[in-house]
Amino acid sequence: MNSYYILAIRVDHRQTNAIKLQEMLTKYGCNIRLRVGMHEAGADFCADDGLIILQVCGDTEITNSMITDFDSLDGVTARMLDMN
Repeated sequence: MNSYYILAIRVDHRQTNAIKLQEMLTKYGCNIRLRVGMHEAGADFCADDGLIILQVCGDTEITNSMITDFDSLDGVTARMLDMN
């Protein structure tokens, strides 16, 4: 049976955090199988907070390191869901 690890990242102040967050996503790029980003948007509105969903791979040490690194960014909260 395959294990699926889903990492949810809540981002506040997207515009302010975008560069550091993108650097972190690039750092772990080889451990990210899927990336989906969501935020409220419309013709006259674009929210400054959002959610990124990642399907990640790697051993426990790497996935724990990802959570710690993402959580260390100001305005960013990361939580892992292990679907064994």
